[in-house]
Amino acid sequence: MIEFHEVTCNYDCKTAVDRLALTVPPGELFAFLGPNGAGKTTTIKMLVGLLRPSSGTVRVCGHDTVAKPREAARFVGYVPDQAFLYDKLSGREFLEFIAEMRGLDAGQTQERIARDTERFCLGEFLDDLAETYSHGMRQRLVFAAAFLHDPSVVVVDEPMVGLDPKSVRLVKDLLRAHAARGASVFMSTHTLAVAEEIADRSGIVDRGRLKFLGTLDELRRQSASEHTSLERLFLRLTVDEGDS
Repeated sequence: MIEFHEVTCNYDCKTAVDRLALTVPPGELFAFLGPNGAGKTTTIKMLVGLLRPSSGTVRVCGHDTVAKPREAARFVGYVPDQAFLYDKLSGREFLEFIAEMRGLDAGQTQERIARDTERFCLGEFLDDLAETYSHGMRQRLVFAAAFLHDPSVVVVDEPMVGLDPKSVRLVKDLLRAHAARGASVFMSTHTLAVAEEIADRSGIVDRGRLKFLGTLDELRRQSASEHTSLERLFLRLTVDEGDS
């Protein structure tokens, strides 16, 4: 479970996230939507323990990400928007390194690497150095690393960037299946069609504030627009006041 309790994050004089209150229960795929600069990346960094909130608390599976960062991190699989790898390690060596960091034993490591090599189609390049990988190859390896320890919470930031259509379908199916097995999935994306297709609920944030939280049908009812697309509703909520 993911819990934000009145979370605020300030940068100097700017409020990047303003009193965010949000819970993502087990079994839910949650889409976090917003324009550039809305506070999505700041929210994710607080969720995965890379940034401390100025006030409020963030909890992962009951563990405060500030007070108990190691305990919280054990439950999280994180896919950032820019894949970071060690270029002089092969894909296999990178996964072995991640498995050791996650505390998997030798048997678990080999079983999980074999499993994720198959489901992420890594076999053709797993033993090549990461410096030779294309963006899509790097992204698939980072996904495999994030899922290696079967996390209870999955956090993905712009998961479809740079992926070919086949890989996009794979990621969609994987996220849905992981939520169906009881995980909390937190997905930040600019791809509204992806959120519309696979998310159970969505949150729309703008200027650090949560403008909407619920299902697409609830958003349509709230906007009195039963047949309007998510794109039109999103733009209606986030359009600059000076543009209207």
